[in-house]
Amino acid sequence: MSSRLNPYLVFNGNARQAMEFYANVFGGNLALNTFAEFGATDSPDADRIMHAMLETDAGYTIMASDVIGDMRFEPMAGASVSLSGDDADLLRGYWEGLSAGGSVTMPMQKQAWGDEFGMCVDQFGVPWMVNISQPQAQQG
Repeated sequence: MSSRLNPYLVFNGNARQAMEFYANVFGGNLALNTFAEFGATDSPDADRIMHAMLETDAGYTIMASDVIGDMRFEPMAGASVSLSGDDADLLRGYWEGLSAGGSVTMPMQKQAWGDEFGMCVDQFGVPWMVNISQPQAQQG
């Protein structure tokens, strides 16, 4: 049996918009289910997202939901979603998409360890870190 680790993001009524945004940034297949679809048709939260899952073209999985109206919403703190690899064009594209409309907390630039790295908080309040690995010199 296999397993995987992926982010599960929680939003305060805008999970649909956030997940549609991520689908636009990453591509892939997005499935959205509301509370109404699981029987809460008369609830004030009927149109909120009970569960969303994005399976991206790159093989990432991002899941999300909305809190219900009587739950306290706690914004993400003390953690970031991290993307890393050596596909510079792909990762720069993700960086541009994620930082658009959000705030850049560390510009994407070459760092002391030799990689390009940047940090941002997207327009939905989710912090992201993107690291583009540089080819390592061959030892002779």
